[in-house]
Amino acid sequence: MSKTAAVVLGFLSFILFANISRAQLIPSGNVYVGVSESDSVDVVNRYTFRGWAASAEDMPFPRYSFFGVVVDTSGYYRKGIQQYDLLLGPRVSHNYGKWRPFAQLLGGFQRETSDGVTHFIVAEDVGGGVDRKFHLLFLHNFSWRLQFDYVHTRLLSANQNEYRGSAGLVWRF
Repeated sequence: MSKTAAVVLGFLSFILFANISRAQLIPSGNVYVGVSESDSVDVVNRYTFRGWAASAEDMPFPRYSFFGVVVDTSGYYRKGIQQYDLLLGPRVSHNYGKWRPFAQLLGGFQRETSDGVTHFIVAEDVGGGVDRKFHLLFLHNFSWRLQFDYVHTRLLSANQNEYRGSAGLVWRF
């Protein structure tokens, strides 16, 4: 086989099998970015935080499109206190026309810095929300999201309960 024939055969294979290979390169899922507010209660104190939330969801099993794996991260701020979370876990969801309700169970770590002292805490998150699809001019595959979470942490012997709400934009792919 000549060099030219090999190049032509390779080019034709690339064109013919482009759709099959595309499905393997780009997974299905979504990316979310939004603003968030948190109400945190520990043994004695109650704090309100403002910040951001972001997540990426992958749907690894095409046959089970209701199941996803989520990496969720967020940052919350208040005078003298900073919190950052990194959580991972499953999410179940179902599409109803333009609406997509979901529920999630996540676990991970929280980094809290207060008055120059930093703590790394194990965090558990139970939450859910809803996505609403919209189409605007050239913006396709976008949704609005409302999400609410309960996050439980324990530092030394003190329990901390946080109630969070966030809203933002979702890009589905």
